[in-house]
Amino acid sequence: MTSQPLISFARGAPSLDIVDVAGLKAAATRALEADPAGATGYGNSYGYPPLREWIAQRHGVQPGQVLVTNGSMQADAFLFEQLVEPGAEVVVEKPTYDRTLLNLRGLGAEVHQVTLEPDGLDVAELRKLLESGLRPRLAHLIPNYQNPAGVTLSLAKRQAVLALAAEYGFTIFEDDPYAEVRFRGEPLPTMLSLDASGSGAAGRVVHASSFTKTICPGVRVGYLVGPTDLIDRIARKATTVYISAGQLAQALVYQFCASGDITRSIATVRTALAQRARLLAEALRTHLPEARFSEPDGGYFLWVELPESVDVDALQPEAAARGVAVVKGSDFLLDGGRHALRLAFSAVTSEQIDPGVRRLAEAVRAVQKTG
Repeated sequence: MTSQPLISFARGAPSLDIVDVAGLKAAATRALEADPAGATGYGNSYGYPPLREWIAQRHGVQPGQVLVTNGSMQADAFLFEQLVEPGAEVVVEKPTYDRTLLNLRGLGAEVHQVTLEPDGLDVAELRKLLESGLRPRLAHLIPNYQNPAGVTLSLAKRQAVLALAAEYGFTIFEDDPYAEVRFRGEPLPTMLSLDASGSGAAGRVVHASSFTKTICPGVRVGYLVGPTDLIDRIARKATTVYISAGQLAQALVYQFCASGDITRSIATVRTALAQRARLLAEALRTHLPEARFSEPDGGYFLWVELPESVDVDALQPEAAARGVAVVKGSDFLLDGGRHALRLAFSAVTSEQIDPGVRRLAEAVRAVQKTG
């Protein structure tokens, strides 16, 4: 088989053509001119103060409720370390982000996956588990354009999950990096803002996000918003890990946000990814009509269910041999997913989508013939 340039539907990262490189250069210059000592020094483990204040204002909370980290995955890791001990019961979505599963299982958690429906978590299934005796320490949810399924948790379900958290005493971890990447519809309030009618006052919700999906992955700036006592405990731990997160990157992000460049960047990402999602859906309907999927209203990912005659363990290397990278659905589940794929439309250009799906369809046919 002839070698072909790689077309990757595997990585949830924006392609370079939609990164505002000029805006980032200007923001870096402003950061070094406006605050050279703060941008180049150690700082503290809570994060760059002006950026903490900007995030706090954005979420309607106090700066003391905000901790800025080296990407949202580090925020996740810090939170899990605080709340999850060996044997602790944790609820996650089915399917959910593969690294969430790895991290929780690595901590010895008892992980329970709850089915996703087109409007998010199956609340009736969760309630049934709770009524049967499950007592989770934590429920991890990706409410907007979920990774990997692409679905969004409805307002009614956000309120229902909050009510269950109050009734059964668990913490909701609202992992929300995709909220701004919306193609259609109106934005929904965060569960943080709904918690006790605003500002997370009841302390049931810890919110995480990052600037990876709206600015670029390379800045590695994420954050947590939660109760002050929890943020203080995590900050003490962070001090022993790295003294402070990258202040220069955080100062750059602050300048990018405070100038309004973030608004333009989000608009660019939204426009490009909305087109790519539409083209990917069209290509799948044309070249893989047997595939089942729902077009997402935002985000980076599309979840595809293939016929049972297609095993993704065989499909993945077959696709790779044709120059197409995909991620197996089984990576996002404790069991199952053997006939599913997660396709990221963020890192491919519009011109790559149709040929990429053509190659994927060829791989599917090859697997079906030999299987």
